Amino acid sequence: MRICVFLSAADLDDRYTRPAREFAELLGKGGHTLVWGGSDVGLMKVVADGVQQAGGRLCGVSVDFLAAKARPGADEMVIARDLAERKRLLLEKADAVVVMVGGTGTLDEATEILELKKHGHTDKPVVLLNTAGFYDGLKEQFRRMEDEGFLPLPLTDLVFFAEEPVGALAYLEESQGIA
Repeated sequence: MRICVFLSAADLDDRYTRPAREFAELLGKGGHTLVWGGSDVGLMKVVADGVQQAGGRLCGVSVDFLAAKARPGADEMVIARDLAERKRLLLEKADAVVVMVGGTGTLDEATEILELKKHGHTDKPVVLLNTAGFYDGLKEQFRRMEDEGFLPLPLTDLVFFAEEPVGALAYLEESQGIA
């Protein structure tokens, strides 16, 4: 399976890097391919290192203005013209999406895939990995949107919230008929 992971390129502490490393190892050992923003810094590097060390493949999609931070030695690396093209290519190349901890860019990527699902333009499974309760507030907001009629689909049809890496990958493999 080709799994797109949206996540931060920031250097983060162990409460975020440890679960990211764990997910990366599971992904690589499962023979999956990481599709990610292509950067060789911060949490993006942690995940790419973990996948590669565990035997998985790397498919990066960087963007022109970040090309200098692109990971050397990826199995595939594409340089997009702009962020919109980057998001489109990341989603095109993936069978499923995992949203890890991140900032505004990660949130933008997450809401775009959920909007596409909401309108029936994709049926790719989406997991929000709620490491250390990072997305508790967003989860609550999504529930409010559902409760107050802002979502035309049940929240469970849009996104699966996983508290641990093993649950995230298990959900994706099950949704794709693997395992």
